[in-house]
Amino acid sequence: MPVNALLERVRQELARYEHPLFTFAAEPAEEGVTVHIRFRLPGTDVHDYAFRLRPREIEQAQFPWNFQRQLYDCLHDYVIEMFIRTPQRRD
Repeated sequence: MPVNALLERVRQELARYEHPLFTFAAEPAEEGVTVHIRFRLPGTDVHDYAFRLRPREIEQAQFPWNFQRQLYDCLHDYVIEMFIRTPQRRD
């Protein structure tokens, strides 16, 4: 599948999701597509979260289901990474 087709498939899948706290975007990457998750609220100092999808992942018949699972897992990880302080953190 050409890079443009891979990117379009990911963007179409992302368009199915809307969240009040996060925005989603996709861009071509050297080996596939990078998905970005960004915190929607301005003025909050948090990093963006990104993950890479390889062509073989995007081309699979089960891509929509696998993508949802990966997106949800990444959202969970992102929210955890947003903690400013935890008992385990050593600064």
